[in-house]
Amino acid sequence: MADRIREALMDLPVVEEKKMFQGVCFMVDDKLCVCVRDNSILCRIGEQQAAIELEKGNCNQMVSGERVMKGYVYVEDFTLQTTAQLNYWINLCLAFNPLAEASKKRKRSK
Repeated sequence: MADRIREALMDLPVVEEKKMFQGVCFMVDDKLCVCVRDNSILCRIGEQQAAIELEKGNCNQMVSGERVMKGYVYVEDFTLQTTAQLNYWINLCLAFNPLAEASKKRKRSK
């Protein structure tokens, strides 16, 4: 799955891969865009779009501990068999990316 996402994002000027959330996350313009983890992808699509997609029933809300992570959804890989299915979610992530806030950079200890 990571290779498929890598290929879909290869024409973007600023993409970085980071190990996060027990998987590989693809950062676009220093902002988390999409992650691959186990048998699913984590998509950052914003609260409004997440509500729409959750209503359709084709994804699950991200929950970290007891905290609901609004704007983030998990999509199971069995629903991403075709390029069109994967591109649908990647395009949602890329559409939200310019609106997303970048996380604050952590200062490294010396």
